[in-house]
Amino acid sequence: MPDESAARFLRVSDAEREHVVGLLQRATGTGLLDLDEFTRRVDTALAARTRGELNAVLLDLPGLTHPERPAQVPNPARPPVHRPAPVVSDAGNGHEVRSMLGSVSRRGAWEVPAHLVVRTTLGSAELDFTEAHIPHEVVDVELEVVAGSVELRLPAGARVEHGELQATLSGVENRLRGRPDAPDGPLFRIRGSVRAGSVEIHPPRRTRWWWR
Repeated sequence: MPDESAARFLRVSDAEREHVVGLLQRATGTGLLDLDEFTRRVDTALAARTRGELNAVLLDLPGLTHPERPAQVPNPARPPVHRPAPVVSDAGNGHEVRSMLGSVSRRGAWEVPAHLVVRTTLGSAELDFTEAHIPHEVVDVELEVVAGSVELRLPAGARVEHGELQATLSGVENRLRGRPDAPDGPLFRIRGSVRAGSVEIHPPRRTRWWWR
């Protein structure tokens, strides 16, 4: 029977999973992994239950080691993976915002669709709705975030629901909670998945008055 006290059979903590996701981010940034392989390995790391399963994510990545395992010997036979160029794009119909290894922002008087899809992988997206034209009573925002960040700044009077937003090793901060007292703006229904990333929901920026 295997020795259950061995390190490889120990249960892993969220902190250890976060550490491995950070190593995968570093590997992607240096060109060892492409985005598809990065996403696959992140999913495997987040689902790992033991150190053995978690360490297996890093086995063929030279120079990237988990604290519980010995240093790896670089494998010179491994073919190099070209680092993808940053991709920041909006779909032609305006219903999708993508950010991979880059950042994208929407500000000013832009037209907000009834259904908006935001996909970020190792990137960031900032969507400012405070001056946007919103002709809908309900705006569905679908998020797909992998080791990235999304910031949503909602207009005055807006309401928000994000009970269907699934987060794994992630932070979802709603600073709109409790404001305003009498909402009369559109309802933002936020759903989707966030893996090892962050989402922040903010009220409008306050105007500062300076007196001489």
